[in-house]
Amino acid sequence: MRLGTNSSDEFMQLLNQKNKEIQQIYIQSISNLTQTADVKVMLGDSTVTEQKTFDPGKVSNFFQSVANSLKGWSVHGVSVTNNEDIRRIFLKFEKMAGNYLLSGHMSIQFHVLLYYKPDQRVIDCQKELSSLVDLTKDKEQQISDSGDQFVLSKLREMGHRNLDIQALFEIFYSDDKFREKLYGEIVGDADADFQSLSEKKARLFDELDSLLLETYQVTPVLIDDARLVTGEVGCLLTLDIEHVKNRSKHGTFDPRKIPQDARSAIVEDLGSILAILDGSHAPGSDSSVALD
Repeated sequence: MRLGTNSSDEFMQLLNQKNKEIQQIYIQSISNLTQTADVKVMLGDSTVTEQKTFDPGKVSNFFQSVANSLKGWSVHGVSVTNNEDIRRIFLKFEKMAGNYLLSGHMSIQFHVLLYYKPDQRVIDCQKELSSLVDLTKDKEQQISDSGDQFVLSKLREMGHRNLDIQALFEIFYSDDKFREKLYGEIVGDADADFQSLSEKKARLFDELDSLLLETYQVTPVLIDDARLVTGEVGCLLTLDIEHVKNRSKHGTFDPRKIPQDARSAIVEDLGSILAILDGSHAPGSDSSVALD
């Protein structure tokens, strides 16, 4: 049973009020932690501009502080997920109160935008890469054309003579080691100058990657599970109560049947969460941002 759900039960209404207080102080903490600062970044066309960003490390530290303070709780630790341009930091925790399980989930989901560091080396790498691409594009096409025939020849040497081209290439792409060996032989047949240029190009791409700068954007508003799953940015704090019976969890139960000792424990546990969040309340005056 999710706290915050409308209920006519007096005890659930009390828990809903506690849940509301917890969410209010949580969102205030997140608002303080995600204050932004301006940082200089470089666009792909070498234009230098300013971008607003916050420091996710502060949120991670806040969650860790909460986790460390949840004495007597089963805490799953602070975790981070990264899906393309969306990142999520979250914390899960739970505690038994008699035969009832109180579980919590707090998280923040935010956008990650990539720019280059405002470094002259970015421009230099781009210029060098442009020249290398012009020098190697014709040779790469030749290797690609001859490589197709080379692969077919090698596969047929292995006995795959009666398969069509599609079937032969399915064999090629299903065997990683064989594919790497063939690729090495194809490139090895290229002249030394081309190999040297290709290696230099790969090094430049790696160097450009090392000059990337992540910036982070979020709107510190409460969202629900559905909006979290669809990739919306924001913050989530949910508290659930489940009845544990015969080692099975049941989210639907009659709250009137919760024993008094379990009720007292649940109220006390919610009070401890509120106190922890209040004690870990992040100051709003510090707007400094640490970036790698």
